[in-house]
Amino acid sequence: MKDLRERRGHGNGVTTRRDALRVLSGAFSAFAALVSVTASGHGRSDASTRLPTIGPAPPFDLTDQSGRRVTLADLSGKVLAVTFIYTTCRDTCPVLTAKLASLQKPLGADFGQRVRFVSITVEPEVDTPAVLGAYAAVHGADLAGWSFLTGPPDKVQDVVRRYGAFARRNRPGDIDHLFLTTLVDRKGKMRVQYLGFRFDSAEMLGDLEGLLRE
Repeated sequence: MKDLRERRGHGNGVTTRRDALRVLSGAFSAFAALVSVTASGHGRSDASTRLPTIGPAPPFDLTDQSGRRVTLADLSGKVLAVTFIYTTCRDTCPVLTAKLASLQKPLGADFGQRVRFVSITVEPEVDTPAVLGAYAAVHGADLAGWSFLTGPPDKVQDVVRRYGAFARRNRPGDIDHLFLTTLVDRKGKMRVQYLGFRFDSAEMLGDLEGLLRE
């Protein structure tokens, strides 16, 4: 039986691509098996290792930190990293956000132009555009390539569910949620999902670069 602490993002092991894909449904077991073989080799994408296609990325229609509407279609043609956070989280969400922030510089000119990060709040009741903007500033997010999104709670919950994640608000500032980061290719297809926040940043960078080469 899966440790529920792991499902809520409190596991303490490093999550590889192989482990991350365990959150996918049985319909994608063949893909997970392929990724297991790939991950056991050298743990990142390169010219000879192509990530499998999981399926179409679920669309979203939300509001960013500047109050602008952002949809998945608006980001078509770019490689995306889509993840879920909330701003009052004091332990794990800042770690996840910092890991993504650490990839901005290595991506160089591709960040913003060809790669974008999308962080969707799981506490929209608190995380207004202004709050998300302040959070982005604190964490050194370059908004030229990173959108922090919010919206009506039911709409956000629907996006969370369709990406295979989980979020339950127990009380303000106390959210049980699954740390799941999805990489989406330029054609709008989900290619890999990272479970947890202790994943290997170099592995994700390699996967992003691999998708840019396709």
